Amino acid sequence: MARRSARRRPSSSAPLTLPAELPVGPVPISTGTAEVVRDPDFPQRVTLHVNGVPSSSLDLADPGFLDFEYMQQMAAFVALLPPGPLRVLHLGAAGSAFARHVEHERPGSRQLGVDLDPRLLELVREWFALPRSPLLRLRADDAGHTLAAARDASYDVVVRDVFAGDRTPAHLVGTGFAAEARRVLRPGGVLLVNCADKPPLTTARREVASLAEAFGPDATAQGRLAAVAEPAILKGRRYGNLVLAAVRELPEDPPRDAAQEDPQEPAQATVRPDADVETVDLRDPRLGRALRTLAVPATLLAGDDAAAFAGTAAPLETPAP
Repeated sequence: MARRSARRRPSSSAPLTLPAELPVGPVPISTGTAEVVRDPDFPQRVTLHVNGVPSSSLDLADPGFLDFEYMQQMAAFVALLPPGPLRVLHLGAAGSAFARHVEHERPGSRQLGVDLDPRLLELVREWFALPRSPLLRLRADDAGHTLAAARDASYDVVVRDVFAGDRTPAHLVGTGFAAEARRVLRPGGVLLVNCADKPPLTTARREVASLAEAFGPDATAQGRLAAVAEPAILKGRRYGNLVLAAVRELPEDPPRDAAQEDPQEPAQATVRPDADVETVDLRDPRLGRALRTLAVPATLLAGDDAAAFAGTAAPLETPAP
């Protein structure tokens, strides 16, 4: 479901430590098979294939390494968030390459990776140098079930990267899914969606329309909605991955009840719980520059451009569980 960027050397100077053994050939898991394939040019780099599909690519000596282009694009969005550790929910864990990257860039982050296959999660813990629990917890569950059970405003980032074959399961797309993701995001938090589509990008356009509906009528105008992909994909020349992003709005300051104010007392400043949260504007020029300077440059559509991309596409309805 993803393309790789150009080969590059590790960004870490840490000594090379590889597991004593990695499996050769497919290994049975609960939902089929998993296979670890080494890169012939960089032996410390491996790709995890799940049922024959490349699902994660990791550099076992460099936790900050991201090979798949859509993950590099997602990382550019995460870089916009205020400094410090994050709480991240990964819907679709596989080899947890993106979770490793987040921990490398944001030490101390608390993350939960969800995958339907319990045996796969056991194996990736054994094969790859993943952050230990509680920094990274891995849960065998349906992604939609975990999302529905999550507390309100409990995550800074929600990542949807779930596929059954070449499609995202129906209960993880549409306005219902987007509304649930918005609910579990903290104010200013961001939903990142890996959307695979083919020309004329009908699914991606309808997903953007779904995000716009769930994240509020002002989401596009306020720069809280975006789509990113390589120019060839956006121009409808080939099948590929798009990254869609939506930011939960900050609550307005609660209105002051003037009738309850004591004129003899000094006025008190209104302090809201998210006073230290910064507004994330996806029209930020830094984001556009970061995406254009990737090994494979990507185009950012935010604000009016995101609205134009969605056009008249109808939102998708999430089927009832």
